Parts: sequence; structure tokens; C-alpha cells
Amino acid sequence: MELLIQNAEIYRGKNWETKDLFLKDGKIQQILPKGSGRSENKWNAAGQKVLPGLLDIHVHLNEPGRADWEGMKTGTAALAAGGVTTFFDMPLNCSPPTATAERVREKQRLAERKSLINSGWWGALLPGHLKDLPEMKEAGVIGFKTFMSASGIEEFPHAEDGFLLEGMEKIASLGMVLAVHAESNAVINYLTAKVKAENGAAMLDYAKTRPPAAEAEAVQRILAFAEVTGCSVHICHVSSEAVVRIIAEAKRRGIDVTAETCPHYLCFSLEEAAQIGSAAKCAPPIRSDKEALWQALRDGDLDFVSSDHSPSPPHMKKGNLFDSWGGVAGAQQTIDVLLTEGFHKRNIPLEEILPWVTTNPAARFGFRGRKGQIEEGADADLTIVNTEEKWVLKEEDLYQRHKVSPYLGKTFTGKVTCTIVGGIVVYKP
Repeated sequence: MELLIQNAEIYRGKNWETKDLFLKDGKIQQILPKGSGRSENKWNAAGQKVLPGLLDIHVHLNEPGRADWEGMKTGTAALAAGGVTTFFDMPLNCSPPTATAERVREKQRLAERKSLINSGWWGALLPGHLKDLPEMKEAGVIGFKTFMSASGIEEFPHAEDGFLLEGMEKIASLGMVLAVHAESNAVINYLTAKVKAENGAAMLDYAKTRPPAAEAEAVQRILAFAEVTGCSVHICHVSSEAVVRIIAEAKRRGIDVTAETCPHYLCFSLEEAAQIGSAAKCAPPIRSDKEALWQALRDGDLDFVSSDHSPSPPHMKKGNLFDSWGGVAGAQQTIDVLLTEGFHKRNIPLEEILPWVTTNPAARFGFRGRKGQIEEGADADLTIVNTEEKWVLKEEDLYQRHKVSPYLGKTFTGKVTCTIVGGIVVYKP
């Protein structure tokens, strides 16, 4: 198949240029002068910006085993509607967890049948499965994931320090990266017991049980372990300024660490999350550190923005905050937040924003030269956006399985108009 993108405004070098992009056999075959391309199959992108296809390195699609929470078909439809062309699925919310090579291959088979976009997989670092790490690497995982605090999934217990050190040494020997949910289990348990004894049940009470200190202590610990073992580490969903400072200092010491934050931390304050309620509950909780997180991205102390799309059925997001599921469903909203809150509200140049969701993750996880860029020979994965369109998110705009989202009713400026994967249009509104 072939497709010609006409009048494509793309960023190359240090300038935005209007070109024609000729796509064929899943690749960007030619970047041509405006108006010179020829094909019967065309897309006119005039007045819009053509971006490299976005990579979301942290999603929970929950299949097999919990497809009633989210599934491959609905989850990738939502990601495609958000301009994402490649996702990396976390190993814990499916059942059983992705802790063996066979589980990886099972997910790959599901993706071949159901996914609209490119897929990648994290394997699990779980007690009893150290022997499975090399085989999971051979099966194609991009790295491994572990929890330093309770995951909320009984089949995915958190890792104690001794096991972490052993596992990190093994992962280092494989030349792989360990992604970490870094919060102190001891601090969380201690504070949760205190708050519950005082009958706390609201968002502000929940936030007290997972303070920045709980996140900071765990990040300091895992970075010390990385220094001891030589293991490459990725810190998931950074929510606090205190953690940014720790990561920045570790990078200066030469520790191989990258870190992500998420759109909900960049968009909402704790007070706003409290008004929204359970749809905004996540771990770590939303804080009021968003300005520091935006600055950390600009400074390079944080490397990526990922959705951490972690949905559940609506009945699991109701009632007492402590009993509701701790995850935000936001597969579609990453680029919406980056455009609205970053490009427009904070006047951050688009060319500064794009690496957080394109070239940086592509380079970190082995896709440099193939994904995250618009160059001849690269994969024909593209996201086309109208950066000026104003719109309000409604339930009918959501492609995810359940219409629970903290972003409902929010006005965005900037909208995805087309998503192309391997030269094939997979989404247009």
C-alpha cells in the first residue's frame, strides 16, 4: 500500500518545513518538495502539523484475564485516537502476570489479532521467576517491571530489598532495564493505618498516606541498588519535585536512570483531583507539583511523558477512596494535555515537547532510527494534529472500554486529526 501526505508541516533540523511525504511498504519512502508528490491515495494535511507517531511506554491493557477492565481492541483504539502509534504494555493487570516467555508470546498473539497499533511488552520481575528473565528477553520484552509497594494485584506481590538486588544483578547481566513503581511500602502501610483510624475516606486523606517522602525514600533506595548492581533503571510516574531532585543528582553521578511523568500530574492539582474524586485516584497520588514537573521535563531531569493508562470497571471507582481502584484512565489524553497545558498555556515550543513522546523513548528502548522521527527509511508512523482546534471532551469521544476519565468536561486546545501506523490510517475522527 502507498499513501501520500500532502502539505505536511514537519520539524526537521531547526525549522518547520512544508513537504510531501510518500509512504509505502510501511516506511517513509520519500520526503519531497511541497506539491511534487504523486499518488492516487492522498491525505491533505494543510493547516495541520505532522508529527512522528507517539510512543506510550506505560499502559495497562489487562488482556488476557481482565479484558472486562480494558482489552487490546478498545485500549489500542483509544491510544490511536490519542495519536499513539506504539505502546508498551505493563505485566501486572493481566492474569496471570507476564512473568514467563509463554505469557509474552500469548500477548504477542493477541496483539496480532486485535491491536490497531504497534505493540511492545514489559516482563515481570517477580519472586519465583528469576529463571524466566533470559527467556522473556529472547521473547522480545523491552525490559522488566517491579513494585516496591503493594501493586493492588494479589498475583503481583511487591519486591523486598534482597530480591530486588538479586533481580537487578540478573537484569544488568542481560543488558536490560528495570522499570520501578517506587513508593515505600512501610511508610504507606504506617500512614494508611493512622488515617483510617481517624476515619479518613476522601482524596486528601488518601494523599496523606502516600506523601512525597514515601516516593522519595523508595527512589533513593532503588538508585542506591542501581549503583551497587550496575542495573539500568527507569522510574515510573514521577509525581513530586523532591523525586525530581534525587533523579537529577543521580544522573549527574552517572547512574543509568531515566524517568517519566504522566499527563494527570501535569494537568491537575491535588485540590482539583479532590473535586474530581475517584476518577483521579492514582498511585502516587496527584499532588500540586505540576510546575516543577513541567520544568523538570524542560531541564531534562525527566525524560518521557506516558499515560499510565490504568482503567477499571466503573463499580471499582466508586465509594470510599481507599477502596476504589488506584489508576487513571487516560490513554487518549497525553497529546491533548501536552498541547493544551504545554504548548498553549506555558508557551513551550512544540519541538521541545515532542522528544518526550517520540525520540527519547525510541532511543531508550531500542527503536532509534525506526520510530519517533520523520526521516526517509523510518517507519511510516505519523500523528497529524490541528494545534489550534478548541474542543470539550465528552464521553462519546472516548474509545476506551469504560467511560471513566478525570478529563471529562475539560476544554482542550489541539486535537488529533489522523493517526497512521505503518502507512495505514488507523484513526480519523
